[in-house]
Amino acid sequence: MILAHRIRLVPTVEQERYFRQACGVARFASNWALAEWQRRYAAGEKPNEVTLRKALNAIKREQFPWMRDVTKNAPQQAIKNLGRAYANFFDDLKAHRRNAMPWKRVRVPKFKRKGKTHASFRADNGCDAHHPDAVAVNGKRVKLSIIGWVTMREEVRFAGQIVSVTVSREADAWYASFTIDVPEEPTAHVLTNTVGVDLWVSALATRSDDTPKAPAPKPLRRYLKKLKRLSRALSRKRRGSRNRAKEKATLARLHARIRHIRQDALHKITTDLVRTAATIVIEDLNVAGMLANRHLSRAIADLGFFEFRRQLAYKTAMAGGALIVADRWFPSSKLCSVCDVENATLALWERTWTCASCGTFHDRDRNAAVNLARLVPQGEYPESWAGSACGAEGAGRRRQTTVKPAA
Repeated sequence: MILAHRIRLVPTVEQERYFRQACGVARFASNWALAEWQRRYAAGEKPNEVTLRKALNAIKREQFPWMRDVTKNAPQQAIKNLGRAYANFFDDLKAHRRNAMPWKRVRVPKFKRKGKTHASFRADNGCDAHHPDAVAVNGKRVKLSIIGWVTMREEVRFAGQIVSVTVSREADAWYASFTIDVPEEPTAHVLTNTVGVDLWVSALATRSDDTPKAPAPKPLRRYLKKLKRLSRALSRKRRGSRNRAKEKATLARLHARIRHIRQDALHKITTDLVRTAATIVIEDLNVAGMLANRHLSRAIADLGFFEFRRQLAYKTAMAGGALIVADRWFPSSKLCSVCDVENATLALWERTWTCASCGTFHDRDRNAAVNLARLVPQGEYPESWAGSACGAEGAGRRRQTTVKPAA
């Protein structure tokens, strides 16, 4: 099993200078390879990343000797990433020709621009026969090629073979993302319960049990005024000036803080869910359609629904549980969890409602979570509704579960 762990680095001034130089070499190699790719393609050739890497190795000693001041992985991995970008581009192009994807979503490889607040380079472990352990970890230190040992904020949490490490800059901070090959040991979850989870703006996650609702952090809403003020201040600074660079760094730090607050809340909620439930049931939300609502689009984008589902997928797989994704057309909010009568007239703004059949008063989010949890124990959808099956996600080969609708 391949896992990743991202840790903040504490480099010295010299090490930070090396990181910037390595990121610049990676950017230059990517732009050189992209220009060469386009030139060869226009000449009728069929370029690929293997031939481009060989071509760069043949000329860099004479034409680009400064590349040898950093690890050779930096330019090589940048060209490999370009090859992956072109593979994704051709896949998107095929999907567009099948009318399965709009043209604006086709990912066209582009040149990298200098001066961005985010930059990275990658170093593989064991790619050189003379240096099989190019990346090593010793407590809160990591050894990288040429630069040596760099201090980290914490130790690597997973035990396994380090495949590679990607050093990246976010705002003015440096991070090391370790890719670790951990031995896969199938385990069964210690619990057997099922929990349904409903997501919304007021409360990010509402569970089907008596657990209190997880509040939505809404970091963008909290810092929106400051974000606007800093953005206006940046626009007033003269391009190329030092004051503009300082203002840009300040704005980048604020964006990073907003992202970190959101990520921290999502990790805490998803980890608590995985530790307290063996099977988790969520809805397949149409986030793109929800973002079309101009009154809720900013609030929904501020929560990170896709990231919530992504984290649940891999965390349930690691814990031996299962993630069940219900069909997006299942009326979880409109269905009474007591008598199974559907309230077809329930509006989006109504957060509470009373069932006209049995008189039960429902909290909309809690009722939806209960209906999602009921899908698994009874093994089928309620007879009052017929739709497509739920799909198991995140369990991998360990556990495959599918909830089918009633016949």
